[in-house]
Amino acid sequence: MANVFMISDHHFGHKHIIDFESRPFTGSEEMTRVMTEKWNAVVGKDDQVFHLGDFSFLNMEKTKQIVSALNGYKVLILGNHDRGRGRRWWLDAGFDEVSEYPIVYGGFFFLSHEPMYMNKHMPYVNIHGHIHGQKYEGTQYVNVSVEHWDYTPVPFDTIKARVVPSEEQ
Repeated sequence: MANVFMISDHHFGHKHIIDFESRPFTGSEEMTRVMTEKWNAVVGKDDQVFHLGDFSFLNMEKTKQIVSALNGYKVLILGNHDRGRGRRWWLDAGFDEVSEYPIVYGGFFFLSHEPMYMNKHMPYVNIHGHIHGQKYEGTQYVNVSVEHWDYTPVPFDTIKARVVPSEEQ
């Protein structure tokens, strides 16, 4: 069975994100190369990756080159910086599926770009990005922005193990 991964906020081609988020890269070309290598080091050709938004600031040709260089079946949930281009643009760039809205995964996990409202009485977990290096407290939120995971897609099993008690898995 293929593995499932989650990740968000690569911001490919966005040189200012290096300073904004104190990323350890000398420029956007190095950032693209390293993040592509880290993705392909863990994601196999038959694996599935949910990218939770803010993928690329580059033009179609360069974005297409990056998407095609990344392993796996790629699902994009549009982030605030992706929405201006629309669903069709991202499909043409090479994503296998594109959603304009959050996705419910496994009946228990809300996959979204921005964190969603949750309270302690809601039996769900929100896997999100958008807030980069920040983090919400508690087990109902998992921030999969690249800054929290060494710029590497996170196995869904790792996320699940953090938030679902072992007797329920």
